[in-house]
Amino acid sequence: MKKRAWMTNVILIVCILVFAGSGLYLLKYYMDARSTENDLQELIELKEESQAEETEEIQTAQGKKILKKYKKLYKKNNDFIGWIQVKGTEIDYPVMQTKKEPEFYLHKNYEKEYDVNGLPFLDAKCDVEDVHNNLMVYGHHMKSGMMFAHLVDYQTKDFYNKHKTIFFDTLYEEREYEVVAAFYSQIYKDNQDVFKYYAYPGSLSEKAFHTYIKNCKKLSQYDTGITPEYGEQLLTLVTCAYQTEEGRFVVVARRKEKEREN
Repeated sequence: MKKRAWMTNVILIVCILVFAGSGLYLLKYYMDARSTENDLQELIELKEESQAEETEEIQTAQGKKILKKYKKLYKKNNDFIGWIQVKGTEIDYPVMQTKKEPEFYLHKNYEKEYDVNGLPFLDAKCDVEDVHNNLMVYGHHMKSGMMFAHLVDYQTKDFYNKHKTIFFDTLYEEREYEVVAAFYSQIYKDNQDVFKYYAYPGSLSEKAFHTYIKNCKKLSQYDTGITPEYGEQLLTLVTCAYQTEEGRFVVVARRKEKEREN
């Protein structure tokens, strides 16, 4: 009896320790998320301040004029390449790009410090100024709802009908993209002969463009009725999904010809 009671106590203690450890982990996770939210709110405020102020014109190293509202953000970190927003959702973030270290912002914040949430980042192969580019942007699917967690909401046509437009500004101009397809996929083994969306970032030939669009529309959860033509720039947003091992959820959009007015 004493031995059984001893074993019961040990099991109880282990359970309490596991429960306490899990609780501490969750507490830290959501505290970190709150800290990241505060940091991002400061970036949004910096953008708004810059828009309101009369500041001198600044240019990138390539001599291109930067939009007024992004001047301070660019000065703060010149890895900043643009701003992504899906109105009515939590997706409202700066987008970064580091060509020498493609995944630098996978777990880094705007200050280049460690942050499990990371920041959305543009594939190193992409060029926002090339009309033949498929601009592939990656973002985490955080349990807190941050980053690209709400991208998965595009799995339903009802959500799509309310959020057909994705706003993606570059440093130099405001842009709008209309959703073409939304689908589940995954990272496949190299020897698997299947369509791999992630093999199509950056500049696409006409053949690659049509192959990409054909397969994306085939996989889409619903028909948007939109088929891009070669020469129209694409925007592809990617986040993790959990329908299978190495699962992903992907939303593809094309740039609208008419830019939104200031």
